[in-house]
Amino acid sequence: MSIIGHGIDLAECARIANLLERHGDRFRERVLTPAERKHAERFKNPVQFIAGRWAAKEAILKMIGTGWRGQITWTDMEILPDELGQPVVTLTGATAQEARQRGIAKVLLSITHTKDHAVASAIGLSE
Repeated sequence: MSIIGHGIDLAECARIANLLERHGDRFRERVLTPAERKHAERFKNPVQFIAGRWAAKEAILKMIGTGWRGQITWTDMEILPDELGQPVVTLTGATAQEARQRGIAKVLLSITHTKDHAVASAIGLSE
């Protein structure tokens, strides 16, 4: 295995809270997969969780090297915790296709947040 790419992103929780307030379910459905939305329901205040997913998905696209273009959508990337809480990335659609074309077989992801910010770092590995 070798590293193909790395991406990092920082999201402001206040910005995500504002988007949730203004657009509610429409925003959640655009940015989160159904399983991610269900997981977010576990939190009394899901803003930090959603900000972390926002930052993670931005970091993944930076790692792939495409940014937002073509048929890529937010829901092409699903990030759910494994049994120990580590985020596991599943790519589908145009995002998975772009990753494969660049030789990325696995994504390592780390997400952290405070009350005000969420940060994510994504590393793309070859086979």
